[in-house]
Amino acid sequence: QVQLVESGGGLVQPGGSLNLSCAASGGSIIIYSMGWYRQAPGKERELVANIPRAGVINYADFVKGRFTASRDNAKNTVYLQMNSLKPEDTAVYYCNAESIITRNNYWGQGTQVTISS
Repeated sequence: QVQLVESGGGLVQPGGSLNLSCAASGGSIIIYSMGWYRQAPGKERELVANIPRAGVINYADFVKGRFTASRDNAKNTVYLQMNSLKPEDTAVYYCNAESIITRNNYWGQGTQVTISS
């Protein structure tokens, strides 16, 4: 089964940028639909971006125009470029992989993103 490790989180000021990475091991992400989720304190985990094996990447309305997700199958890594960050973007960001064969879901441990002046 695939293991996922997120990195790139941190503390930035409003209007700043961060680039998150999710490195996969134990399997190729070619057979997985990938995604980024986030969970703020006291809130449900929510989808940020869905990165299918092929086709259009779908974004939550609250990040459209600010965040860009991508995948590099050769590096077995997915990315989330976050620009124009707002305090309400503060959350733990998680990487997700869903097998197109078994439909099993796998999660990383998350990376904290804090937007504050």
